[in-house]
Amino acid sequence: MSGLTIKNVKKSYGAVDIIHGVDVDISDGEFVILVGPSGCGKSTLLRMIAGLEEITGGEISIGGRVVNNLQPKDRDIAMVFQNYALYPQMTVAQNMGFALELAGAKRPEIERKVGEAAQILGLQPLLGRKPAQLSGGQRQRVAMGRAIVRDPKVFLFDEPLSNLDAKLRVKMRAEIKALHQRLKTTIVYVTHDQIEAMTMADKIVVLQGGKVEQIGTPLELYDRPRNVFVAGFLGSPAMNFLEGRLTAGPKPTLVLPSGAQVELFDAPAQAEGKDVLIGIRPEDISFATDGGVPATVTVIEPTGSETHVALEVEGKELTWVMRERAELAPNQKVQLSFKSPNVHFFDKATQERL
Repeated sequence: MSGLTIKNVKKSYGAVDIIHGVDVDISDGEFVILVGPSGCGKSTLLRMIAGLEEITGGEISIGGRVVNNLQPKDRDIAMVFQNYALYPQMTVAQNMGFALELAGAKRPEIERKVGEAAQILGLQPLLGRKPAQLSGGQRQRVAMGRAIVRDPKVFLFDEPLSNLDAKLRVKMRAEIKALHQRLKTTIVYVTHDQIEAMTMADKIVVLQGGKVEQIGTPLELYDRPRNVFVAGFLGSPAMNFLEGRLTAGPKPTLVLPSGAQVELFDAPAQAEGKDVLIGIRPEDISFATDGGVPATVTVIEPTGSETHVALEVEGKELTWVMRERAELAPNQKVQLSFKSPNVHFFDKATQERL
């Protein structure tokens, strides 16, 4: 078994607390992504798992063994770094087999494992080249191959795609996901890109300020975010928010600060009569057939398959994703409907889900 347990782990630099008692259970063979804004502590947490940072408190276990006091080489992990960390004077084959050579493996074993990893990653034609002769995506595959040959219990990825262009990132996402499905090894992957998290992970850990905000599958977090931070962080374009007081009655209505009223599809009973924030995804907004919320179009961004429309509603900027093609122009007045069953309700004071 090669699961990973992070129990009440803390990290401080002097009097400054960076990680505030994080708890995460990762099952054997699970692909878990740590995601959050810059400075949230995700890379620090990954480096503590790897043994590159000492932990201030708590316990980290890999495969049932506490590794707090073990050196990185003794933790049976392999890490893929953001900058690939390849030796420029070595060939691809030498880079991939170097860790095995240091561990005292025999030449036939090194050649066998390097050959197997090269076949998995499509690197056979490149084994004699040096890193300077490779593209960014090829270097990334070499870094992954170097990790694969060690046959570790846990793979650690630290923002491995951040240096690649947008098209290559999409391709490498699919390659890493396919690699996980083939090897079935536990992976802990750090990114600030929530699209990577949504498309690749079995489970997402959302971090903010060194604390865990929510843990769940991508669709659990997308469909039922625990609080305003998670709701606004996951999803591209981001969720829209409007504040107001929710009236009681057969037709739930949000009364905005200006007095304008927003008719809703439904509302939880515990939200009635409260000051709330409602959250609505850009794709769940529609044209109002009768009444509706007045809005002004500010920017129109056609993407081909859909159109992103920036709107102003009572001084707030909202984003609307239209899948149908409509003739809109800047400064045009429109009426919007928020009568979607997918509207989310949050307590205005606590920012927690209602």
